[in-house]
Amino acid sequence: MKVPVILLNYNSSDDCRKCVGFLKKQRGVELEIVIVDNASRADDVEDVRNLCHSETLTFIPAKENKGYNAGNNIGLRYAAEKGYKYALIANPDMEFPDPDYVSRLIEEMEKRPDVVVMGTDVITPEGIHQNPKFRGKESWTNSFGWIASLLKRGGNSPKDRAIPEWVTNPKESHYCRCLNGCCLMLRMDFIKRINYFDERTFLYGEEPILGRRVEMEGEKMYYLAEITCVHDHKKSREGSPAFCNKHWRHSQLIYIRHYSGQPFYGRWLAELSSRTYFFLLNLKHRLKSSRE
Repeated sequence: MKVPVILLNYNSSDDCRKCVGFLKKQRGVELEIVIVDNASRADDVEDVRNLCHSETLTFIPAKENKGYNAGNNIGLRYAAEKGYKYALIANPDMEFPDPDYVSRLIEEMEKRPDVVVMGTDVITPEGIHQNPKFRGKESWTNSFGWIASLLKRGGNSPKDRAIPEWVTNPKESHYCRCLNGCCLMLRMDFIKRINYFDERTFLYGEEPILGRRVEMEGEKMYYLAEITCVHDHKKSREGSPAFCNKHWRHSQLIYIRHYSGQPFYGRWLAELSSRTYFFLLNLKHRLKSSRE
């Protein structure tokens, strides 16, 4: 079986080159590596274009950067036109030390026709798990959970540091409600049915939206603990706290308004909670910056 692997590049040509090196070592499956450039700097675009030429990859430049979901949709629409059954979405900073990673994912998808989105164990180079992600119940009362976390002192105990609070049960394979978007195997007929990823979000928050859309369609997500990939993410590349908070808040509001399924008063209270949280978060960052 031939499967496309879609890498969305934004000024990350070095990561793309490293990721392609891992993907080229995959066995038991034929891959079409598709790099979508999301309007990067001119020099980075040229580096990626040269990489695609030298390694016989597919290069698709976006005319403008409309965000993470929109960029990945360019690759997914290409995969749909080519008639692929599955597509693997992977961030350029992913590493795949297991040469059977993709073939084993396909094997599991073939065994589970009820699953439309599958993810695996994702760890950082330090061994911290990043999958599967926690997603609470659809209730406005849960939107105020940040108050308790704000008042909580200290972090995880040393024995729990490998499993952050936002990760749930990474040691066992199971159906789940939310998966890390850094690496996902998607069933293409499902992606076409939901008209691809929601492009109203620019960055962050796409994962709970996808999880909710899977539920709304009566389908399932699955977490596979037996297979592992590495997410070598550099937090310094995310941008300023103000930039991150702006897009994270926007994505939260999209979720509340269109996917939460709450009554009017529940959506109103959840929005109030979200806006209050990000106001306080930005205030905290401004106060911290003024002291430095």
